[in-house]
Amino acid sequence: MNRRIVIAAIAVVGALAVALWVALRPQEEADRFAQCRSGQIAGGKAEIGGPFELVNARGETVTDKDVITGPSLVYFGYTFCPDVCPFDMARNAEAVDILEAQGKIVTPVFISVDPARDTPEVVGDFAEAIHPRAIGLTGSPEQVKAASRAYKTYYKANPPDEDGFYFVDHSTFTYFMSPRYGLLDFFKRDDTPEEMARRVACFMDRM
Repeated sequence: MNRRIVIAAIAVVGALAVALWVALRPQEEADRFAQCRSGQIAGGKAEIGGPFELVNARGETVTDKDVITGPSLVYFGYTFCPDVCPFDMARNAEAVDILEAQGKIVTPVFISVDPARDTPEVVGDFAEAIHPRAIGLTGSPEQVKAASRAYKTYYKANPPDEDGFYFVDHSTFTYFMSPRYGLLDFFKRDDTPEEMARRVACFMDRM
């Protein structure tokens, strides 16, 4: 009888311990990166990022799980952009190199918001010129729109000129993503490569 009571008590204690672990784990995960986060991301981070289906440089359809397999810097832009996109992606690549020198591997990801002109080959060449590990993605208008919605980005093509050329207005945030934790932080245009690397390293040291 006493043995049954002991076994039952152990089972109850075990169940309570598991329940407590499940209840506290989300808070522990949040606290893990508390000192790394920018204040702007404190609320609603779970709403940014999510599933997408796009086309890579080889013409293969890939999902977010195929692309974001490790720490990644995700940027939405277009290859015909005359200044902002090349500058931002070059800045991201510089941050990636700073991190690599510290033994931290991060992948730069470029998602086109101009599927009419940015074919798989075009985004592939653009990504290769930016960084050896950079991934270029495009897709159908519907696929691009779905990815943009998942990341809460904005883009709008302007009317073409007489030669058919047009600019695309778009948001310019870079998102630091992890396959396990989702969105960890985001960067604005005035963040330097050094600042990006410092903040990303803070997260990676705690993963």
